[in-house]
Amino acid sequence: MNQLSDRQKIILSLVVHEHTRTAQPVASKSLINEYNLKISSATVRNEMNALEEMGFLRQPHTSAGRVPTEEGYRFFVSNLVQHTSLPSATRNTIAHQFYQARRGLEHWLPLAASVLANQSQAVSIVTAPHSQKVTFKHLELIATRGSQVLMVLVLVGGEIQQQILAFDTVQTQEQLSQLATQVNQLCENRALEQIQSLPPTGNPAVDLVLDAIEEQLNLTNKLVTGELYLDGLSYVLSEPVFADYDPANSPLRLLEERSMLDDLISRTVLTEDIGGVQVLIGGEGTWQELQNTSVILTRYGIPDQLSGTLGILGPMRMPYGQTISTVRYVGELMSGFVADNLID
Repeated sequence: MNQLSDRQKIILSLVVHEHTRTAQPVASKSLINEYNLKISSATVRNEMNALEEMGFLRQPHTSAGRVPTEEGYRFFVSNLVQHTSLPSATRNTIAHQFYQARRGLEHWLPLAASVLANQSQAVSIVTAPHSQKVTFKHLELIATRGSQVLMVLVLVGGEIQQQILAFDTVQTQEQLSQLATQVNQLCENRALEQIQSLPPTGNPAVDLVLDAIEEQLNLTNKLVTGELYLDGLSYVLSEPVFADYDPANSPLRLLEERSMLDDLISRTVLTEDIGGVQVLIGGEGTWQELQNTSVILTRYGIPDQLSGTLGILGPMRMPYGQTISTVRYVGELMSGFVADNLID
């Protein structure tokens, strides 16, 4: 890794800030005029040339100023971004939006996506909290049509699964309520492997429901993340980095193909502690579709029990300090809500 002098670090940081602000290549004179630097234009130009040779800046056009490269942004985020605290007014506004919302994941998750998108002017990504150990909590059986019955399965942590069951005979709601009570007593707070080890009950209706529960728990157990919530597509569709891509290689494929998003999350932020923030710049040489974009992600929830992911996807030219702080703060709020409301 190239060692940057203190002056080179300052100039790289100013180039990133100025390019983020103007979306234009940054010239040495503009840095001196905008930031009142007490050094000559020639000195700034020489340092920018050195940064270009080291791979941190590039010159998009002859005689134009410089813009940061992926490596420049990466160095800036890793070494130069200060832990920016959101202004108290911004924190209060975000907190007020959450505390005014009705309690429940169905309200918090889309709100988190909306807040992140509005604050960052980028695409927000929020996944519902997902149990690391899938555990039965409660079951309801609801009569529908003929012998068909709606099974509503609630897991510890708040996840809900639904499935239509076909019984051999028509069941009254009273019979189904009694059956649900019997199954709840058998399965309460049991994990998948514990339910699988239960012996056959000899009651065909109970065994039918137990088989369906095992199927749903097994499917849930295989999921990497919970339900996905997105917002803010309108903020980035006009960005050249999104408009100029072949659709087959667009960054938006990450949002359209769930397997790609799950792969990215499982190989990055799921390896971090709750509250840790990861910044992926230009796909980090792994995700070709993310060239010229940045993704900022954090995990929220309760360690070793229940966690989700939230963050943003946008162009590399973004205000990293503010955006990282926003992602971290919303993650902290969501962790608090999960701890207060979803764990008995």
